[in-house]
Order: sequence, then structure tokens, then C-alpha cells
Amino acid sequence: MSTTETTETTALYDCRDAFATTVEQIAATDERVVAVVNDSVGSAKLGAFAARFPERLINVGIAEQNQVGVAAGLEGGGRIPVVSCAGSFLSARAMEQVKIDAAYSYRHMVLAAQSPGLAYGQLGSTHHSAEDVAWMRVIPGMTVIVPADPVQTAAAVRWAIAEHDGPTYIRISRMKVPAVHAPDYSFTPGKATVLRQGQDLTIVSNGTALHRALAAAAALEGQGVSVRVLSMASVKPLDEQAVMDAARQTGRIVVAEEGMAAGGLGGAVAELVSAGHPVPVTRIGVPDVFAPTGSEEWLMDRFGISAGGIAAAARDLLKRG
Repeated sequence: MSTTETTETTALYDCRDAFATTVEQIAATDERVVAVVNDSVGSAKLGAFAARFPERLINVGIAEQNQVGVAAGLEGGGRIPVVSCAGSFLSARAMEQVKIDAAYSYRHMVLAAQSPGLAYGQLGSTHHSAEDVAWMRVIPGMTVIVPADPVQTAAAVRWAIAEHDGPTYIRISRMKVPAVHAPDYSFTPGKATVLRQGQDLTIVSNGTALHRALAAAAALEGQGVSVRVLSMASVKPLDEQAVMDAARQTGRIVVAEEGMAAGGLGGAVAELVSAGHPVPVTRIGVPDVFAPTGSEEWLMDRFGISAGGIAAAARDLLKRG
């Protein structure tokens, strides 16, 4: 256990609630904060914000490229825009505006990717945003955050609005998750949290995969395997020290994430380890395919992003010696 104690509970939470509440709280004390949406007030749970600050909610309609451009203009006029949009469209349809208007111009903008990853399961490949973390991670100047629970979501949103002065891409999950971080958790970019100590293997995870990674670690402990679990919400910047310590001290790393196995958190970890202290790294995520249509849980199970899948991958890695 780390200095930040893990809170275990069977209660499940929608991180969009933490996002919306935090944005509204900050807006109440900072009139610069505005929300820019794409006909998505309800799905982002920003109804209370709209009712309280109607003049500070800008709805551009289903026009995501304009949405990011309008937000950049607002930032240039002294506002702090929170751009709330489905992750699939924010990361793909508006990519040029994200790259140029937000990142190249280094605007203080919060890009809130709603319902990311596989959360729109039944809507199929057009609505999955499995690639977004990989894409955003390679944009210069972009901070990329994938929170795992409501506490971490609120802390990351607060940091991005009130403390950072550049562009931030934050995934806001709609898949319900348990709380795994203590209420006093404080987000720091480039800083991982050790949720579980171990010596035989390390699991690095974030987002909706993290509580599954913790369940896998508990199951492996029952089989005599000591597993370290790193909560790595900050994909960029990455906590290089925590990853290198894991490589040196445990010798094996499994990365589990709700996204493409290539290029995202797994890619960041593998790149670092291969250059600094090569050890076996297994990446769990969506392989080189377009994820099909299906429920969120079915998709997660299909790609091994489950407690059982993560535990099986860990056991296979241990067998490799």
C-alpha cells in the first residue's frame, strides 16, 4: 500500500458527474470558465452548469471542428474554455484544430473527451475512440490524462482548469467504476500512485481498466504472486521514475488500458523501458482491429481488458522467466 490508501467499495460511479460538478464549482469562483459543447449538454451532464451560467455555455451544434476553433478564440479573449465532446469526434474529426488551435498555439484549453474508449459499445466502430490516447500523446505540448474514478477525475479537471496554463486532453468515462483513490487524492502531472506494492511483476493501468487490474492483482496474490499496481492517470507526462523503478525492481510489466494496445499508455511504457532498462512488457488493449459492436463489458472481455484477462497475461509473462 502506498501513502495514498486505496478505497475499496462495491459502489459504482459515473465520472461525468464528478466532471460536471467540478467544472460548475470552479466556474462559480472564476468567471473566465466557459463550457463549449456540440449539442451534448445532456450527455456531458452539464445541465446544471447551463442553468446556472446560461451566458457561459456556448453550444455550436454538431460541428466539432468549429467547436475547438471557437474555444481557441474564447481563450484568446481571456476565457478558460472547457471543450466537452464525445472522445471519438473530439480526437478524430477535430484533430487539425486540436493540433493547431489548441496545441501549436498553446492555449489554456481543457479538452474533455466524453464517453471515450469502448463506452459507446452498441454504436460500433464509428463511436469507439480507442485510438485517441495514442494520437494525443504525440502532439507537442499536449498533456494527456486518463482518470480511473470520480476522485481522480475531479482532481485532474481541477488541475487542468485552475493550475495548468496549456492544453489538456482528459478522458471522462461514462462506464461506471468503483472508487479506488482516497478522497484526499491530489493529481500531479507526471506522477503515478502506487495502489499496491509487489515484487514479482508490475501492472501499470489507468481509466476503466485500473479497478480490473487491482482485481487481477488480488487474484494473483492468492496464487502466491506479489504484484505492484501503478495508477498512471498521467500518460503525458509519464512518471518515468515509477516505471523505471518497476522495471528494475520487479523485472516484468503488464500494461492494461481501455484503448489501442499500440501507441497509448502501453506504447509510452514500452518506449521508456526499452531505452532505459529493457524488461518484458505485455500490453493489453484493443489489438490492430476496429472494435466491433457490442456491450461495453463484452468488448472489454473480448480484448482481455478484464480481471481474468489481465491475470492470465501476467501468468503468461511470469512463465517466460
